[in-house]
Amino acid sequence: MRILVAGDWHSDLHEQAVADALEALGHEVTRFAWHHYFGPPRSARGAAIGRDRPRTATLLQRLQNRYLSGPLVGRLNRDLLALAASTRPELVLVYRGTHVRPGTLCALARMHPRPVLLGYNNDDPFGPGQPRSMWRHFLASLPHYDAVLAYRHRNLDEYRAAGARRVRLLRSWFIPARNHPVSLDAADHERYDCDVVFIGHHEDDGRAASLAAAAEAGFRLRLFGHGYEWDPVLARHPALSALAPVRQAWGEEYNKALCGAKIALCFLSRLNRDTYTRRCFEIPATGTLMLSERTADLESMFRPGVEADYFDDPASLLAQLRRYLDDDALRTRVAAAGRARVVADGHDVASRMRDLLDWVETWRSSVTGAIP
Repeated sequence: MRILVAGDWHSDLHEQAVADALEALGHEVTRFAWHHYFGPPRSARGAAIGRDRPRTATLLQRLQNRYLSGPLVGRLNRDLLALAASTRPELVLVYRGTHVRPGTLCALARMHPRPVLLGYNNDDPFGPGQPRSMWRHFLASLPHYDAVLAYRHRNLDEYRAAGARRVRLLRSWFIPARNHPVSLDAADHERYDCDVVFIGHHEDDGRAASLAAAAEAGFRLRLFGHGYEWDPVLARHPALSALAPVRQAWGEEYNKALCGAKIALCFLSRLNRDTYTRRCFEIPATGTLMLSERTADLESMFRPGVEADYFDDPASLLAQLRRYLDDDALRTRVAAAGRARVVADGHDVASRMRDLLDWVETWRSSVTGAIP
């Protein structure tokens, strides 16, 4: 199948993972990235190109990117149409289509042969505090996609109510080449070994208090994330101040940071109203025990006390940490079962894409090959 994948493409975890998985499944994939329209020129893989170009976005670029208006937004939509016209895709997958205008989708639908139009969004456009301006093109475009793919269950009905013709759940995934057990050398052990690690952003939802409780209880804790978010927070929690300055862990360092911990914590975004997150698949894939905030959704995927475990508040978090850190055999058994589960249930990106394309083909067959 000829497939065009379009998106911001600011990291390798999203559009690039999808495109690579589709190619690995034997499909012909064309990539369209719009990140570079609003900053330093970048390839579809996210690497900056051009030594004689500005290394930071201009004020005009930032304003157009923020408010989704102006000549750059118009140009990227025209370029997307031109690329589709030249490559004649059978399927167009728009990843988090904040910048794609409804008129662009209408024009794609008029092409011959007519491609299937799918829109996927890993964020929650209906969540509390989400700026309406960021999502105005995406929400206005919902009726023009053949199907809208939702990251979370609660968005399914919300997309329907907002005009989407068809909706389907598409969970996030782990990437086997990035998320896997790895042996650490002496320097890695020095850098990453700990009782418990959390890798992620800060939200004012009590996660800092939970981490502080773990540190105060004497557990060896490591924290990775955006320093500009975390460092001011750590200054207000004396038990966590030694963790500053916080830095990000990307790529193989992210994998090593998970593998170096006996337990990896998972907090869920209230802003996105999450009942699971990408790390719920990445952590078990490394063979490290996942200890997450409890949700019924997660318990339906990983059995508590068998393939992962959960906490409800700081007190239960500390109880679970003591239980698993005091029993190496139990921790190892649950972690191994979690890895087996995440692999067996097909939570990797290639399995996600295979299931999605099977659904597309089944749907197309049900309408005798015609796309209404």
